Amino acid sequence: MRARFSIGVQRGFARSASVHLGSTLTGASNDVMMFSYPERFTMHRLTSALTVSALLLSAAPLVAQDTPALESVDARVSYGLGLQIGENLAQNDELDFDIEAFVQGIADVEAGVDPRLDEETLVAAFEALNARASEGKLTENAAFLEQNGARDGVTTTDSGLQYEVVEEGTGETPAETDTVTVHYEGRLLDETVFDSSIERGEPASFPVNGVIQGWQEALQLMKPGATWEVWIPSDLAYGPQGAGQAIGPNEVLNFTIELISIDS
Repeated sequence: MRARFSIGVQRGFARSASVHLGSTLTGASNDVMMFSYPERFTMHRLTSALTVSALLLSAAPLVAQDTPALESVDARVSYGLGLQIGENLAQNDELDFDIEAFVQGIADVEAGVDPRLDEETLVAAFEALNARASEGKLTENAAFLEQNGARDGVTTTDSGLQYEVVEEGTGETPAETDTVTVHYEGRLLDETVFDSSIERGEPASFPVNGVIQGWQEALQLMKPGATWEVWIPSDLAYGPQGAGQAIGPNEVLNFTIELISIDS
């Protein structure tokens, strides 16, 4: 009888409220970037950690074989699935991808035989890969923050938060228990925008103590009317677990934040 088990391949958040990309500050069901999540282990973290070069080199013997005709619906769907998996596998460069082992896993499922590795061994392997990727990301983060913090106009706080004042505000700064209204745009260091109230054309309101730690600290230093450029180290954001598919493990997050008003 075929052994069946899961090694954490489900995507999503282990949280009572589902949160995804969208109006991230309103608490709506399509939020993603501002709220904290528990650590989780996902197949997505593996499939976004493989190299194009290793994949192509390893797959060379397969490419040399006669190509399928792709005339039937089943063949075309199968080919499409291969393309999707290949695209996922070609995202990054953390794993020396072994296509023979990959194909063996698929073949064993098709043959209905017991897996050659037990769940404990597989989970340990995934965790080791995540740890390796995490270490590399943290090294990159440290180098970026050191360089960024040395620029004129950038202030680094004791926690490691970095900010640059684009426009000064006036009045009082918000307290932790206040509700504020802001416009913002969030980016990864490669300039990928993962959330933006500016693009949506609608500011967001939320309690200061209801958002990630880096945001809480920045907001309590700002005055209404201020616009800041902020860089949030991963330990003040989502840490090693990341947030969904938009924000990977140990990402430094870059925000443009305009504090429009303190509402209470």
